[in-house]
Amino acid sequence: MAVSLTVANVLDGTIQSVKAVIPLSMEALTPTLVKQPYNHSSLGVLIGMTGDIRGRFIIEGLKETIGRIGEAMFGIPVEGEMLESFAAEPGNMIAGNLAAILATNNLEMDITPPTVLIGQTKIYGFDKALNLPIQIASIGSLNILLMIDMP
Repeated sequence: MAVSLTVANVLDGTIQSVKAVIPLSMEALTPTLVKQPYNHSSLGVLIGMTGDIRGRFIIEGLKETIGRIGEAMFGIPVEGEMLESFAAEPGNMIAGNLAAILATNNLEMDITPPTVLIGQTKIYGFDKALNLPIQIASIGSLNILLMIDMP
């Protein structure tokens, strides 16, 4: 499969997956190309992708935004240590849903266990990546960094 088609499938599948997992009105904004290092600054989750689609992705946002998403998903305030633990859950759900969506396009993707990222750090280990901003109505925004390894 052509590289551009694979990237388009992953990008479209990611948008579909986020909309399926997070029960709020949202808009995917225009993706931008990112070169390393990527400066992570708040709360996020990193999940590896293996199989036909190899690489990693990070879902990140402000603690307040992720807490409000948790409250919308589970109906209770998500704060403190529970917030840091919760950050992995939507990442797992979005990644698992993405794998199922890609399977309908005959692309096999498995995911690794999530790694929660807290605070400021620089992310290296990729040549180029796509940053997909997601604006969630009345909540805030998330950034999804797709680091897809190409042969």
